[in-house]
Amino acid sequence: MVKINWSIFKTIGLILLGNTLYALAVTAFILPSGLITGGSTGLALFFYHQFNIPITLFVSLFNIAMFILGALVLGRAFALTTLISTFYYPLILGVFQNFPFLQSMTSDHLLSAIYAGLMIGLSLGLVIRAGASTGGMDIPPLVLNKKFGVSVSITLYAFDFTILLLQMLFANKEQVLYGILLVLIYTVVLDKVLLLGQSRMQVKIISKKYKEINQMIIHHLDRGSTIIQAETGYFHDKTPVLLTVVSNRELPLLNKLALSIDPNAFMIINQVNKVNGRGFSIDKSYM
Repeated sequence: MVKINWSIFKTIGLILLGNTLYALAVTAFILPSGLITGGSTGLALFFYHQFNIPITLFVSLFNIAMFILGALVLGRAFALTTLISTFYYPLILGVFQNFPFLQSMTSDHLLSAIYAGLMIGLSLGLVIRAGASTGGMDIPPLVLNKKFGVSVSITLYAFDFTILLLQMLFANKEQVLYGILLVLIYTVVLDKVLLLGQSRMQVKIISKKYKEINQMIIHHLDRGSTIIQAETGYFHDKTPVLLTVVSNRELPLLNKLALSIDPNAFMIINQVNKVNGRGFSIDKSYM
């Protein structure tokens, strides 16, 4: 019996959905309102107005160069999945442009910038979480993230903001302002989508009944824990500190059970963006 690898279908589905949302945002809000954007298209507009380089030629050459860069740095799997975006996006964009009602959603530039930003941020997040990109200027932030650990959303914002400023040389100043708003919105949304479902709560507990609380964490919550040896600042007493990481849903139960064991327990709770390891990024089973 042939085993079906459903993860491949999930990846392809996310890429297709992300590119569909991106094309819908461009067709319904960006093109009808004449909004300017960042990315390779915005860069192509700058080179066209300043150096008379045809937009199609620049975008084609730039996307090929970025595709090669992504393939060399991010691997063959990334290159293959990005190829889907390269061919599917122009196709679905052409399909949407054949529906006139999509181009008359609103004449308000502010609404267009807001909705386009929300949809583009969501679409980029879906594609990047699938391990691919929509091509062009999406690739340099991914390369910098892999090599230097720089946030994808921050780098993307910096590149797009710079491209928008370059377009001030020939574009209407109001268009640039709307373009900056658009970039701000989709950068924030992209950041939220990339972290969606990955944030966890880190809890530090100081209690004389740390052994009982530790057993509760292990056996009742089925979570791991670490005992850190610490020293109080005033009396310099040696005291153990329990460290554990739980999901957002498990936090109220942990808080309730810990306080039921020791009402005077001192708890420090803070959110962490991502956790790797057993029980989170890998299976919880033990050897």
